[in-house]
Amino acid sequence: QVQVVESGGGGVQPGGSLRLSCAASGNTFSIDAMGWYRQVPGKERELVARVDSSGNTNYADSVKGRFTISRDNAKSTVLLQMNSLKPEDTAVYYCRVLWRWTIYWGQGTQVTVSS
Repeated sequence: QVQVVESGGGGVQPGGSLRLSCAASGNTFSIDAMGWYRQVPGKERELVARVDSSGNTNYADSVKGRFTISRDNAKSTVLLQMNSLKPEDTAVYYCRVLWRWTIYWGQGTQVTVSS
């Protein structure tokens, strides 16, 4: 059983930066992967970045070179550093945790990029 809480969202101007944090609690010893997904109204939720228990990472093509995902040594917290933000990055960002055979989602945090 895992609980997932996100923080760090907000408003920022184009070209700015934000750092999102996803904290997992409970039985964190069996977490296999953690990642960030985002969703815009009317569109399907899409992968932003993911890291597995081996340290392998995956990024959406649209964020490569701008976003960086990292995980602490205990594998209980994942960070998403977002640089050079664009208006098209505006979305609700959700943390996704794979724990054994179960997927857990955070409540989502709004990121708005506008002038």
